[in-house]
Amino acid sequence: MSTLYFLVQQTMFCAIPLLIVAIGAMYSERSGIINIALEGIMVMGAFTSIMFINIMQTNGIMDGQLLLLVAILIAGLSGGIFSLLHAFAAIKLRADQTISGTALNMFAAPFAIYIARMLTPNHSQQVQFTDTFHIDSVPVLGSIPVIGDLFFKNTYITTYLGIIIFIIGAFVISKTRFGLRLRACGEHPQAADAVGVNVYKIRYSGVFISGVLAGIGGLVFVVPTSVNFNGTVSGYGFLALAVLIFGQWRSAGIIKAAFFFGIMQTIASSYSGIPVLQDLPIPNGVYKMIPYIATMIILAFFSKSSQAPRAEGVPYDKGSR
Repeated sequence: MSTLYFLVQQTMFCAIPLLIVAIGAMYSERSGIINIALEGIMVMGAFTSIMFINIMQTNGIMDGQLLLLVAILIAGLSGGIFSLLHAFAAIKLRADQTISGTALNMFAAPFAIYIARMLTPNHSQQVQFTDTFHIDSVPVLGSIPVIGDLFFKNTYITTYLGIIIFIIGAFVISKTRFGLRLRACGEHPQAADAVGVNVYKIRYSGVFISGVLAGIGGLVFVVPTSVNFNGTVSGYGFLALAVLIFGQWRSAGIIKAAFFFGIMQTIASSYSGIPVLQDLPIPNGVYKMIPYIATMIILAFFSKSSQAPRAEGVPYDKGSR
């Protein structure tokens, strides 16, 4: 049973950031804007929030769960602001959305490393922090047999935050007027415009929401898995895009895909803690390739039958109706 508890807990650590970022990507792409910049946005969200945590802890100003909650807000805000660069290029300038997103990805990591070297005392690119956010056992819930051990012990509040974000995100996009308008802008923007919907405003909103969630996802990825930030989120932004495509741009599919890739990532990073796998004569590198091999296989099978929004990636020109 201890191995099962370990696998479930590690899978949650891997799947939750993918779930948060993929839900954010869904908002951008269902509005009609391809967001390739998720990796860079995650990096920026993680960098600003971890730097904030470092400063607060170093000066003894704040610590514990309150610090983590404030850092989540900072990660979301910085991710949202950074994503507006992509939104401006894609919507206002009508630039190629793939190139715009790639440019942000190329900019984020070097920028984070450069600023980190300027601000850290030893001019290191690593931003250190102390993990005071780990929860050994959630009061009351941690005492429930089996379920308590699986989901409410050795955890972080970011896990529950990810579930809440998914529930709210799924409800808003499918059950609210804003969600209907956002989906209309990604499918038939001219028709949406004809009934009075501001397509530009909705698309800016979709990209901003994706930036906020990707920024939060960057912090949610780093906190349970490390005690420093080194300018990378290990390709999770690109994996989140695979989750989005595998989930067919739908909330129900995204959560299934997120946990599938979470399991793959758990095997890749924690195989040494799984008795069945640690004794197999398989090189370490093979395990580390598992999530990316799974990504290629899934995209090869599902890309032809994908149900991407019809107007995704197509700049909208109000005068072309």
